[in-house]
Amino acid sequence: MAESYAETAHTNGYEFTQGSGYALPEYPFQEPPEIAAGQPSHHEIVIVGGGISGLTLACALAQYGISAVLLDEDNTVGVKGASSRGICYSQKSLEIFDRLGIYERIAAKGIQWSVGRTFAGADEVYSFDLKQQGAFNLSTQPPFINIQQFYIEGYLVERIYELGNVELRWKNRVTAFTQDQECATLTVSTPAGDYQLRADHVIDATGCHSPFRQWVGASVTAKKGDDRWCIADVRFSKHPPVERHTWIEAPFNENRAVWQHLMGDNVWRIDYQMAPDADPAEVSRQELVRERLTRQFGPDCEVEIVWVGPYAYRSEFVDRMRHGRVYFMGDSAKVVSPFGARGGNTGIADADNLAWKLAAVMKGRAAPALLDSYHEERHDAAQQNVKVTNRTARFLRPATAMEKLFRDATLSLARQHLFARQLVNTGRMAIANPYTRSSACEATGGLSVQNVVFEWPDGSRGIVNDLLRWADGRLLVLVFGNASATALQRLAGLTASAPLRAVQVLDAEDRPGAVEYVRDPKGHLQGACHVFGHAWALLRPDSYVAATGESVDASLVHAVGRALGAALEEESA
Repeated sequence: MAESYAETAHTNGYEFTQGSGYALPEYPFQEPPEIAAGQPSHHEIVIVGGGISGLTLACALAQYGISAVLLDEDNTVGVKGASSRGICYSQKSLEIFDRLGIYERIAAKGIQWSVGRTFAGADEVYSFDLKQQGAFNLSTQPPFINIQQFYIEGYLVERIYELGNVELRWKNRVTAFTQDQECATLTVSTPAGDYQLRADHVIDATGCHSPFRQWVGASVTAKKGDDRWCIADVRFSKHPPVERHTWIEAPFNENRAVWQHLMGDNVWRIDYQMAPDADPAEVSRQELVRERLTRQFGPDCEVEIVWVGPYAYRSEFVDRMRHGRVYFMGDSAKVVSPFGARGGNTGIADADNLAWKLAAVMKGRAAPALLDSYHEERHDAAQQNVKVTNRTARFLRPATAMEKLFRDATLSLARQHLFARQLVNTGRMAIANPYTRSSACEATGGLSVQNVVFEWPDGSRGIVNDLLRWADGRLLVLVFGNASATALQRLAGLTASAPLRAVQVLDAEDRPGAVEYVRDPKGHLQGACHVFGHAWALLRPDSYVAATGESVDASLVHAVGRALGAALEEESA
């Protein structure tokens, strides 16, 4: 037996947190069988890190029927002393969680919202309603739900236990790593002693202080600013609006920025921008936090401080998201400022992207080279999100006199003129990133498909996620409108020889020619697939379009091969 097992260390200044805190679940430690056996075991997939990215990946693999082991150095979800963390979950993330079977739990606990209002001083200078925007308006999931991150992580743990296939090992800390042509080897420390695991694929979801970056020699592009914030999770006797409120120049915060969101449990998240040289321990003192809250909400407002913590924002990303057998995911792969909720949501998308590719390769449905497209697609997304959030950060804290002049002019014009309100940048809200550099997509693909409604043949309601679950990790081709007997015969031959399922999509009056068909009387399914008229769309298990076309011919065959890594394998041969 090991004499001791060091508790999980605080990170990111969380040692300065204050407040009554949250009650987190604790999961039992079980002695790994390798300790008694005295020799390493071998697994196809080992996930390191039980945060939201690692657990999403584990849950997706479990649903695809893929075995894996997840190692987490703690015995709970969230971070002890800093359990709130991410709160805004985007429509794409919610669609993923619906596919994984936990969306209803999230919707019951969290707060849905779509309206955001932005103020400069006492003036409202900009507002939006995401439900009116094309990127959000058709899905069965709302644009955003606010909920504390640890709740989602807990729901994922519950779901993994329900599904089986993935073994969760709590209080298992990876302390060393090597890899060669045969496998990767991980050394793991536990309260019962140390042991080793061997793996074909290792997914690093350990967060922004990942040791794997150094172990594999990963290079990082990073930019650290001097922006300082203090986050307060509070309950009020007053109830502010459910809408997202943002102040660029808040008179109650020394004309610095403030964010205000409602989350689950009737808790509000208030983010206060601090002076660039602010001391994290000082700004987190409850007396100072209460002073800020009193200035904002008045002396008659009763306040319960649930959690308080300082934060400094930075942006960085690894230059390659795959190093041999290691795949970087979530904050291990990139860190972005939280403006527009592009942090945790991109980690969830990382997991969804890699899960179906690992499952396809493990089941022999795709070429191993398909796994290289994970870097292409998700690194592209990371770069997009870093660029967008850095622009917001510069707007909120201008770095030069010219930038300050631009912001002042924008706010002045926005008070009176509609055109200038589009220039007010308090965070471009997270969307499903397009894949513009993917070798696994045709030029017509790379766009996300919203989880829209259609009709089954009996007239009952169906959604895109129903079709994806039915396809069970295979590609899905949707053929819109009437199709010739020849085209349908070609489809039948293709589905018989490839990991592909096909569905004909008809309007209310069309006669079906295929055995598997649905109806799309409002055209929402066709619009979500980014095609018009008689066409086909090839959907991947992560609800992205791999390709579109007009005729069921060689172009569809080529697109199927490309989406399964055949093109990548040919290029690397």
